[in-house]
Amino acid sequence: MLYNLPLGKTEIVLNIPSKYQVRLLKPGNVASAQDEIKEIGRALGVPVNSKRLSEIAERGKNAVIIVSDTTRPTPTAKLLPPLISELNAGGVEDITVVFGLGIHRKQTGEEKKAILGGLYGRVKSIEHDVNNCIYLGTTSRGTPVEIFKPVADADIVVCTGTIEFHYYAGYSGGAKSILPAVSSKRSIDANHALMLDPGSCAGMLDSPVREDIEEAAELIGIDFILNAVLNERKEIIFAAAGNYIDAHRKGAAFLDKMSKVRVEPADIVIVSPGGWPKDIDIFQSHKALEHAKNAVKDGGSIILVAECREGYGNRVFEEWLKFSREEVIERFKSGFVMGGHKAALIAALAKRVDLYLVSSLPDEIVRKAYFIPAALQEALEMALLKHGGDAKLIVMPYGGSMLAAGL
Repeated sequence: MLYNLPLGKTEIVLNIPSKYQVRLLKPGNVASAQDEIKEIGRALGVPVNSKRLSEIAERGKNAVIIVSDTTRPTPTAKLLPPLISELNAGGVEDITVVFGLGIHRKQTGEEKKAILGGLYGRVKSIEHDVNNCIYLGTTSRGTPVEIFKPVADADIVVCTGTIEFHYYAGYSGGAKSILPAVSSKRSIDANHALMLDPGSCAGMLDSPVREDIEEAAELIGIDFILNAVLNERKEIIFAAAGNYIDAHRKGAAFLDKMSKVRVEPADIVIVSPGGWPKDIDIFQSHKALEHAKNAVKDGGSIILVAECREGYGNRVFEEWLKFSREEVIERFKSGFVMGGHKAALIAALAKRVDLYLVSSLPDEIVRKAYFIPAALQEALEMALLKHGGDAKLIVMPYGGSMLAAGL
């Protein structure tokens, strides 16, 4: 049996002998919207618990639209024009697009152009700067809310994004465009430390991290959101607009029906984040492991298929990888460190199962991150040799968008 797995901007073929029992996990067979732009228009025309954006807009006011950076698959070039038209219809002409980098690296001009499409150079755009944030207050969980000054100063704040499963915020999208996307490092670290709470996991709407994010958003005030749910071809199949909590929940409910699957744990799981940009580096690709880990037995094997063209993807993460698995886990137990958390999570999973990485990286870099480097068929053969002829397998070509939940 042949299975196509996304790898970067291409695909790689996996050949599994037909004698093995294989379960293929893919997003539900939901047809893409007949017209993505019409679906966006539908959402904007019937916003959830909100006025239309054109009614929120007022002449003489200025607006910011926060968009995802290059590490996210958000179809920003499709979302922006209808939003700008709505703002213009209400009399708002002063519009700035803000790339929500969080603590990610700055983007190249080509990356910005790819995100903005035909609007590149025609609309004012700036990148978030963690060093240019102002303090707005503190959440009940103790997170200082420090927001990028151009966003905090704006009259109208509009957030865009995609709704996917997120391994500690429950779901992406919604108010995550504020925290972490346009917040200070101090704010991000405090919020992310809440991932240590057992309730902070994928598919949980009341994740402590998500609740803290939305409390922070209340301090700044999000006027409107436009979020999309995508299929495996990165096409918009559902859009939700309006109130930053209620519209987000509507999109999350749609995602659950499409991509949340309960499974009996298998001996071997082969998972791809879904290709570029979800497998841009190990730091981002790790999310697919979190979505797949409930699908594998203790002592089993996970084969992660991720190009990781930009290596580790985070300086602190890389620094922590100089420690052994046991040492990095103990360091993490003594206190949350952003970036170090990924090293600890991968190390803990590598102690429970065999972790293989099929990537473009040199073997020494892969081993340093607690993975076994291998080509795809080689990794499968090693795993099958360990688990025997009656091994059960699960294949997840779009692990960044799927959630395998236990029975």
